[in-house]
Amino acid sequence: MAEADGGGPPVRRTTERGIATITLDSERNRNALSAPLRTALLAGLRAAMADEDVRAVVLTGAGSVFCAGADLKEVAERLAGRDPDPGAPGMGEIFSAIMDAPKPVVARLNGTARAGGLGLVAAADMAIAPEDTEFAFTEVRIGLVPAVISVPVRQRLHDRALSRYLLTGEVFGAREAVAAGLLTEAVPRGDLDAAVERVADGLRAAAPGALAGAKALLAERGAEERAAEFARMTELSESYFAGEEAAEGRSAFFEKRGARWVL
Repeated sequence: MAEADGGGPPVRRTTERGIATITLDSERNRNALSAPLRTALLAGLRAAMADEDVRAVVLTGAGSVFCAGADLKEVAERLAGRDPDPGAPGMGEIFSAIMDAPKPVVARLNGTARAGGLGLVAAADMAIAPEDTEFAFTEVRIGLVPAVISVPVRQRLHDRALSRYLLTGEVFGAREAVAAGLLTEAVPRGDLDAAVERVADGLRAAAPGALAGAKALLAERGAEERAAEFARMTELSESYFAGEEAAEGRSAFFEKRGARWVL
């Protein structure tokens, strides 16, 4: 298995009373969606779905950040012809694994989510976060478009909120995220585990077959149609990643300065 920056696996999985908890554990990398983390996350999701003792999945993160989105250093390496793991699953495959899963997935946000991390939040069936959590679709500020994550995000955010947050890249809070449709619930940080456990208890009380059927009813489109949409959005995303604006955006990000287009 791929290792996290601390030497251990980048994703951990435990199971208790029918609930599998999958933890993104690449804290030094702000749980960014690197190739090792994507590979381990997909494996964890598949293992949980295949486990007859698992009723549902809770997806969370280690440290103060839930997920910072794409690993920009890895992207730069790939564009330079040094792809660290060309066989790793793409983000669309990860989101599909959550959206098409026969078992519910609950996002338990331990902290901030940005860009691709918000794709995980939107893909989950429910999402609960502390009230002090911050969010941002930062892509446009670094010369990118939120193409791949738009597939799950469009199913969650209301139209006006979708336009505002995707076009401005501004930071918004948990209360705004609930109002926008991104989050199910925002609670005081000390109440987070209790809020997630209430949802878990509800899922434990549901019949497994009925859960799968109810989740299928909620799907806006079939798996094949969604896969085709992810493929289109991945191609669009890659075209922007390879562009001049994205190169400037990455440089500005790493150098901690404003990009040249900032007025």
